[in-house]
Amino acid sequence: MQRIPLMGADVRAWVRMPSGKRLDLLDPTPFDWEDADLALGLARTYRWGGHSAWPLPLSVAQHSITVMQLRRMWATEKDERLDPLIELRELLHDAEEGLLGFDCISVLKPFLGERFRELSRRLEQAVFRRYGLPDWTTREHSIHKRADRVAAASEAVHVVGWSREEVRSTLKIRYEPLPDDPLKPLYGGEAWEPWPPGLACERFLAELERLGTLVQRPETRQSDF
Repeated sequence: MQRIPLMGADVRAWVRMPSGKRLDLLDPTPFDWEDADLALGLARTYRWGGHSAWPLPLSVAQHSITVMQLRRMWATEKDERLDPLIELRELLHDAEEGLLGFDCISVLKPFLGERFRELSRRLEQAVFRRYGLPDWTTREHSIHKRADRVAAASEAVHVVGWSREEVRSTLKIRYEPLPDDPLKPLYGGEAWEPWPPGLACERFLAELERLGTLVQRPETRQSDF
Protein backbone atom coordinates (compact mmCIF):
# COMPACT_ATOMS: atom_id res chain seq x y z
CA MET A 1 0.00 0.00 0.00
CA GLN A 2 1.36 3.40 -0.96
CA ARG A 3 2.18 5.63 1.99
CA ILE A 4 0.47 9.00 1.94
CA PRO A 5 2.82 11.91 2.72
CA LEU A 6 1.73 13.42 6.02
CA MET A 7 3.97 16.49 6.03
CA GLY A 8 7.19 17.71 4.45
CA ALA A 9 10.24 15.52 4.78
CA ASP A 10 11.83 17.84 7.35
CA VAL A 11 8.78 17.90 9.65
CA ARG A 12 8.73 15.71 12.75
CA ALA A 13 6.23 15.25 15.58
CA TRP A 14 8.35 14.02 18.47
CA VAL A 15 6.91 12.56 21.66
CA ARG A 16 9.28 11.81 24.52
CA MET A 17 8.28 8.71 26.45
CA PRO A 18 8.65 8.31 30.25
CA SER A 19 11.35 5.72 29.54
CA GLY A 20 13.37 8.37 27.69
CA LYS A 21 12.69 6.91 24.26
CA ARG A 22 11.45 9.22 21.49
CA LEU A 23 8.62 8.50 19.07
CA ASP A 24 8.07 10.42 15.85
CA LEU A 25 4.32 10.18 15.35
CA LEU A 26 4.71 10.89 11.64
CA ASP A 27 7.33 8.18 11.09
CA PRO A 28 7.04 5.59 13.90
CA THR A 29 9.18 2.48 14.26
CA PRO A 30 8.58 -0.58 16.48
CA PHE A 31 11.54 0.40 18.69
CA ASP A 32 10.35 3.81 19.86
CA TRP A 33 8.66 2.88 23.16
CA GLU A 34 8.82 0.47 26.07
CA ASP A 35 5.87 -1.66 27.18
CA ALA A 36 5.45 0.51 30.27
CA ASP A 37 5.26 3.63 28.07
CA LEU A 38 2.43 2.11 26.08
CA ALA A 39 0.56 0.95 29.17
CA LEU A 40 0.77 4.39 30.74
CA GLY A 41 -0.29 6.10 27.51
CA LEU A 42 -3.38 3.91 27.22
CA ALA A 43 -4.20 4.38 30.92
CA ARG A 44 -4.13 8.16 30.41
CA THR A 45 -6.10 8.15 27.16
CA TYR A 46 -9.86 8.27 27.66
CA ARG A 47 -12.83 6.95 25.79
CA TRP A 48 -16.10 8.78 25.18
CA GLY A 49 -14.36 12.12 24.90
CA GLY A 50 -13.39 11.84 28.56
CA HIS A 51 -17.04 12.05 29.67
CA SER A 52 -18.25 9.77 32.44
CA ALA A 53 -21.03 9.44 34.99
CA TRP A 54 -18.33 8.35 37.46
CA PRO A 55 -15.73 10.53 39.17
CA LEU A 56 -13.14 9.26 36.67
CA PRO A 57 -13.35 8.72 32.89
CA LEU A 58 -12.82 5.31 31.30
CA SER A 59 -9.34 4.62 29.97
CA VAL A 60 -8.56 2.88 26.70
CA ALA A 61 -6.43 0.49 28.77
CA GLN A 62 -9.47 -0.71 30.74
CA HIS A 63 -11.58 -0.94 27.58
CA SER A 64 -8.87 -3.01 25.89
CA ILE A 65 -8.81 -5.53 28.73
CA THR A 66 -12.61 -5.72 28.58
CA VAL A 67 -12.58 -6.57 24.87
CA MET A 68 -9.90 -9.20 25.42
CA GLN A 69 -11.86 -10.70 28.30
CA LEU A 70 -15.01 -10.90 26.18
CA ARG A 71 -13.11 -12.89 23.57
CA ARG A 72 -11.83 -15.24 26.30
CA MET A 73 -15.33 -15.71 27.69
CA TRP A 74 -16.82 -16.49 24.30
CA ALA A 75 -14.11 -19.03 23.59
CA THR A 76 -14.68 -20.67 26.97
CA GLU A 77 -18.40 -20.92 26.29
CA LYS A 78 -17.50 -23.04 23.25
CA ASP A 79 -15.03 -25.15 25.26
CA GLU A 80 -12.20 -23.58 23.27
CA ARG A 81 -8.95 -21.96 24.34
CA LEU A 82 -8.13 -18.64 22.76
CA ASP A 83 -4.68 -18.51 21.22
CA PRO A 84 -2.45 -16.18 23.31
CA LEU A 85 -1.48 -14.30 20.15
CA ILE A 86 -5.14 -13.55 19.45
CA GLU A 87 -5.57 -12.42 23.06
CA LEU A 88 -2.56 -10.16 22.62
CA ARG A 89 -3.97 -8.68 19.43
CA GLU A 90 -7.23 -7.95 21.24
CA LEU A 91 -5.36 -6.32 24.12
CA LEU A 92 -3.46 -4.13 21.65
CA HIS A 93 -6.31 -3.38 19.25
CA ASP A 94 -6.31 0.32 20.21
CA ALA A 95 -2.62 0.58 21.09
CA GLU A 96 -1.95 3.34 18.58
CA GLU A 97 -4.28 5.58 20.61
CA GLY A 98 -1.98 5.26 23.61
CA LEU A 99 1.00 6.33 21.51
CA LEU A 100 -0.96 9.22 20.04
CA GLY A 101 -2.62 10.12 23.35
CA PHE A 102 -5.96 10.60 21.63
CA ASP A 103 -9.05 8.42 21.19
CA CYS A 104 -11.15 10.11 18.56
CA ILE A 105 -14.89 9.50 18.74
CA SER A 106 -15.46 7.16 15.79
CA VAL A 107 -18.03 9.25 13.94
CA LEU A 108 -15.60 12.18 13.83
CA LYS A 109 -12.76 10.26 12.19
CA PRO A 110 -13.97 10.82 8.60
CA PHE A 111 -13.92 14.58 9.25
CA LEU A 112 -10.24 14.43 10.21
CA GLY A 113 -9.42 13.22 6.72
CA GLU A 114 -7.09 10.81 5.01
CA ARG A 115 -3.93 12.10 6.65
CA PHE A 116 -5.20 11.27 10.12
CA ARG A 117 -6.26 7.83 8.90
CA GLU A 118 -2.77 7.30 7.48
CA LEU A 119 -1.12 8.48 10.71
CA SER A 120 -3.21 6.01 12.73
CA ARG A 121 -2.45 3.23 10.26
CA ARG A 122 1.31 3.79 10.53
CA LEU A 123 1.17 3.67 14.31
CA GLU A 124 -0.92 0.48 14.19
CA GLN A 125 1.56 -1.11 11.79
CA ALA A 126 4.44 -0.27 14.13
CA VAL A 127 2.54 -1.92 17.00
CA PHE A 128 1.80 -5.04 14.96
CA ARG A 129 5.46 -5.35 13.92
CA ARG A 130 6.79 -4.84 17.44
CA TYR A 131 4.59 -7.52 18.99
CA GLY A 132 4.52 -9.93 16.04
CA LEU A 133 0.76 -9.67 15.57
CA PRO A 134 -0.82 -11.29 12.51
CA ASP A 135 -3.05 -9.22 10.25
CA TRP A 136 -6.76 -9.58 10.87
CA THR A 137 -8.55 -12.24 8.89
CA THR A 138 -12.10 -11.40 7.82
CA ARG A 139 -13.53 -13.86 10.33
CA GLU A 140 -11.35 -12.74 13.24
CA HIS A 141 -11.98 -9.08 12.57
CA SER A 142 -15.72 -9.69 12.55
CA ILE A 143 -15.54 -11.39 15.96
CA HIS A 144 -13.32 -8.61 17.26
CA LYS A 145 -15.72 -5.89 16.11
CA ARG A 146 -18.56 -7.68 17.86
CA ALA A 147 -16.59 -7.70 21.13
CA ASP A 148 -15.59 -4.07 20.66
CA ARG A 149 -19.18 -2.97 20.01
CA VAL A 150 -20.60 -5.03 22.88
CA ALA A 151 -18.05 -3.35 25.13
CA ALA A 152 -19.01 0.05 23.71
CA ALA A 153 -22.74 -0.52 24.26
CA SER A 154 -22.08 -1.62 27.84
CA GLU A 155 -19.79 1.34 28.54
CA ALA A 156 -22.33 3.74 27.09
CA VAL A 157 -24.95 2.61 29.61
CA HIS A 158 -22.92 1.74 32.70
CA VAL A 159 -20.10 4.28 32.45
CA VAL A 160 -21.35 7.28 30.47
CA GLY A 161 -25.04 7.22 31.33
CA TRP A 162 -26.83 6.68 28.02
CA SER A 163 -30.08 4.71 28.20
CA ARG A 164 -30.42 1.39 26.42
CA GLU A 165 -32.87 2.97 23.99
CA GLU A 166 -30.41 5.79 23.26
CA VAL A 167 -27.67 3.24 22.56
CA ARG A 168 -29.85 1.83 19.81
CA SER A 169 -31.51 4.97 18.47
CA THR A 170 -28.86 7.65 18.99
CA LEU A 171 -25.53 5.82 19.04
CA LYS A 172 -26.74 3.25 16.46
CA ILE A 173 -25.11 0.33 18.29
CA ARG A 174 -27.14 -2.77 17.58
CA TYR A 175 -25.68 -4.92 20.36
CA GLU A 176 -27.32 -5.14 23.76
CA PRO A 177 -25.34 -3.82 26.75
CA LEU A 178 -24.08 -6.48 29.11
CA PRO A 179 -25.75 -6.63 32.53
CA ASP A 180 -22.56 -7.81 34.28
CA ASP A 181 -19.08 -6.33 34.15
CA PRO A 182 -16.74 -9.00 32.67
CA LEU A 183 -13.83 -7.51 34.62
CA LYS A 184 -15.38 -7.82 38.07
CA PRO A 185 -14.65 -11.58 38.46
CA LEU A 186 -11.01 -10.86 37.62
CA TYR A 187 -10.35 -7.73 39.64
CA GLY A 188 -13.23 -7.22 42.05
CA GLY A 189 -14.25 -3.67 42.89
CA GLU A 190 -17.49 -1.98 41.92
CA ALA A 191 -18.92 -3.13 38.60
CA TRP A 192 -18.17 -0.85 35.65
CA GLU A 193 -16.27 1.70 37.73
CA PRO A 194 -13.41 3.31 35.75
CA TRP A 195 -10.00 2.58 37.21
CA PRO A 196 -7.54 5.30 38.26
CA PRO A 197 -4.78 5.73 35.66
CA GLY A 198 -2.11 4.13 37.84
CA LEU A 199 -4.19 1.01 38.39
CA ALA A 200 -5.21 0.79 34.73
CA CYS A 201 -1.55 1.04 33.74
CA GLU A 202 -0.53 -1.67 36.20
CA ARG A 203 -3.23 -4.10 35.07
CA PHE A 204 -2.68 -3.50 31.36
CA LEU A 205 1.07 -3.94 31.69
CA ALA A 206 0.59 -7.18 33.65
CA GLU A 207 -1.56 -8.61 30.85
CA LEU A 208 0.85 -7.41 28.18
CA GLU A 209 3.81 -9.04 29.91
CA ARG A 210 1.90 -12.25 30.64
CA LEU A 211 0.81 -12.65 27.03
CA GLY A 212 4.21 -11.64 25.73
CA THR A 213 5.70 -14.54 27.67
CA LEU A 214 3.07 -17.00 26.46
CA VAL A 215 3.46 -16.22 22.76
CA GLN A 216 7.16 -17.02 23.06
CA ARG A 217 6.32 -20.56 24.21
CA PRO A 218 5.35 -22.81 21.27
CA GLU A 219 3.38 -25.22 23.48
CA THR A 220 0.89 -22.44 24.29
CA ARG A 221 0.20 -21.61 20.65
CA GLN A 222 -2.46 -23.03 18.38
CA SER A 223 -1.50 -23.80 14.81
CA ASP A 224 -4.68 -22.45 13.26
CA PHE A 225 -6.50 -19.29 14.24
